[in-house]
Formats: sequence, C-alpha cells, structure tokens
Amino acid sequence: MGEPDENPERSRGNAELFAEKRWLKILAGYRQPRAGRSAFELAVTVVPFALFWAAAWAAVHYSFWPGLILVLPAAAFLLRLFMIQHDCGHGSFFARRRVDDWVGRTIGILTLTPYDYWRRAHAEHHASAGNLDERGVGDIETLTIAEYNALSRWGRLGYRLYRHPIVMFGIGPAWLFLFKQRLPFGMMRSGALPWISTMATNLAIAVVAALLIWAVGIVPFLLVHLPTVLLAGAAGVWLFYVQHQFEETHWSKEPEWQFQHAALHGASHYDLPPVLRWITGNIGIHHVHHLSSRVPYYRLPEVLRDHPELADLGRITLMESLRCVKLVLWDEQTKRLVSFREAARLATA
Repeated sequence: MGEPDENPERSRGNAELFAEKRWLKILAGYRQPRAGRSAFELAVTVVPFALFWAAAWAAVHYSFWPGLILVLPAAAFLLRLFMIQHDCGHGSFFARRRVDDWVGRTIGILTLTPYDYWRRAHAEHHASAGNLDERGVGDIETLTIAEYNALSRWGRLGYRLYRHPIVMFGIGPAWLFLFKQRLPFGMMRSGALPWISTMATNLAIAVVAALLIWAVGIVPFLLVHLPTVLLAGAAGVWLFYVQHQFEETHWSKEPEWQFQHAALHGASHYDLPPVLRWITGNIGIHHVHHLSSRVPYYRLPEVLRDHPELADLGRITLMESLRCVKLVLWDEQTKRLVSFREAARLATA
C-alpha cells in the first residue's frame, strides 16, 4: 500500500479533479445527436418563427396594432434559432460538420450573427471560461476589485456604465447585433475567415432585408423585425450573463485554473420553468454544456435525469437570477462576485 498523502488539501484537490475527469467519460455517452430529432427541433422552431413574424406583419398591414404583441413569441423563437446555431457551432446538432456549418450560417442571417466569426470567438470563450489570465474574446468584461480600484476616475465610471442594466441588456444587445457584428472585432488580424464570414453574412442580410422590404414595405419590416431582433438579442445577452455572473461562480489564475473544475463550478445551472427551458434550448444546463459542449441541447435533460447529483451544482432559479445583476466585481479574497457597494465595504473593513 502507498503512503498516505501528508497534505489533506492536495488529496482533496486530487479527488475533486479525478471526479471531474470521470464526468468527461460519462458525458461522452450523450454526445451522439439523433438526426431525426435534430430535424424536428429545427422544424418546430423555424415554422413558428415564420408564422408569428407573418402574423405580426399582418397586424401592422391591417392596422390592428394590438397584434404587434406577436413580436414577443417571434423573438422567443428567434432566440431558440440562435440556440440551434449555437449547437451547430459546437458540431453537436447533426454531428456532420458540413451540415452543421451551413445550417448555422443560414440561421446567422436571421440572428444577424456571422457564424464562422462567432464560432471561433465562442470556442475561445469555452477554452478559457473562468480563467482570470485569459479574459477577453467572447466574454462579458469582469474586473477584480483590485483592477477596478486601479482604474482612473473615468475608467471606473466607464466600467460602471458598462455594467449598468440599461446598457448591458438594452443598449448593449442593440450595439452588438446591429453594429458590432458587422465587422470582426477582436479578430481583425486573425486571417481571412472572420472577414469572409462577416462580410458574407452582411451581404446575405442585406439581400434578405431588401426582399422583405420589397414584399411588405420598409415601415412594416422595421416595426416587426427590429423589435423581434432586439428582444431576442436582449434575452440572449441575459442568458449569457447569468450563466457565468452568479455569486458562487469560479474564477482563478494559472496554474490553479483547471478546465473541468471551471466548467462545473464556473457555469450555472439556470433552473428555468419548463416553457422557458424549452424556448432557450436547455442552455440553462450550462455547467454540463461547458464540460462537454458536444452534447446536443435536447440531450442535456437526459444528463440531469440520469445523474441528479449534477442538478444542484451552481443552481439558480429565475427569481434568484434577478439578484445577479448587481454582482460586478470578482473578490480574489473571498472567491466570489460582489457588488460595487460590497466592494467598497470590504475596502474599508
């Protein structure tokens, strides 16, 4: 028999790391998509989106203004289309790279998201989520308390404005989807692909928009499609935010940072009501998704069903998630996200 480890902290760390590596093997059994199910998921998302969009346009056309409420379900199904695009980016929807890529590129015209550019940025996010040394592309900017305090007065004001809910979930999504994604920001010098993806998507968006404006008129098009895109974008940003910006999330620096631990403890299980879970493509089961991004979104509930011990990791409810908005700075001492007020209190303690 081997000698007992004299360092209990190291023993516990090794045990946790072993357990997390075991999950990688377990989750490999859920990575195979079902072609029929994937086609069904695509159909039950595209068709309702088109119908609600058309119904909202009809309401405008016949001056039945209360009918504009239909942009809400249209936005919900556009959000769900983005979740399918997201799975395509991971190669997990049809598990055939060419099919996934072209489905993702086509959906990207509707979501105003250049697929190949976004896929590369999102891959960087997955590879470095929770790593304080690798913050940047594909992340919501998060500063430590020390970094925030080291900023100039104007720098702190800028960060406060960036983190304000009106900016984060109102102005931010409009800027991101309408303007920022029209150029490959963050990848200007990363070769031709980000440029080709962005410019080709821009051209396709212009052609589709021109055809729809020709068919329905520019005012009805703007009254229907603009709020649909902005509402879906705001919901998407909110989901991305709350999946990593919760109090007990995990951030660390090299060499402490480990992919498996960061995936399980740095992403939340956003336990939404069933209807919202379906609309959002189970993206709330985000810790499992980060640990094995090749698991199709419609198989994520199977993982929690078969392994309920995962359900309580990073679990936050819809009501609890609303309190996450105030969490803006990482406290390296207590290893948790805190508010500006709490950071100020800690500084004077």
